[in-house]
Amino acid sequence: MTARRVLAAAAARGWTLGVAESLTGGAVAAELVEVPGASRVLRGGVVAYATDLKASLLAVDADLLAARGAVDPDVALAMAAGVRHAVGADVGLATTGVAGPDPQDGVEPGVVFVAVEAPTGRRVRRLELPGDRAGVRAGARRAVLRLALDLLADASPR
Repeated sequence: MTARRVLAAAAARGWTLGVAESLTGGAVAAELVEVPGASRVLRGGVVAYATDLKASLLAVDADLLAARGAVDPDVALAMAAGVRHAVGADVGLATTGVAGPDPQDGVEPGVVFVAVEAPTGRRVRRLELPGDRAGVRAGARRAVLRLALDLLADASPR
């Protein structure tokens, strides 16, 4: 289970996690919470489904959101950074994208950005996920956890 491995990798480094979610609507945090002992690592999460909440709750630059919309790699990175600050975590995970069935701001369903920011660096990935709304959301959830695991694996334990 990827969530268990993410929590273990963060714990091995003495790090905590925060999660910023848009299209996944809390599913990433929920998967982490399913793991016994998650409270030792998971600080909390912010579901910023509406674009204006990305600015007000996660400190994503309003001009960036106005210029590019919510489905953007820089927005995903800013969400990851913003949740680190908002919940006082060492590592921030973020998801933003279009689950469908309709396009949003000219972006087709299935286009997703996941991002992770840690003390050792930051990463963002663009995904083009096939399937229905549930499939896109599940794919985004899995992808951000894998990205977090990759970044944590590259960091040296304390």
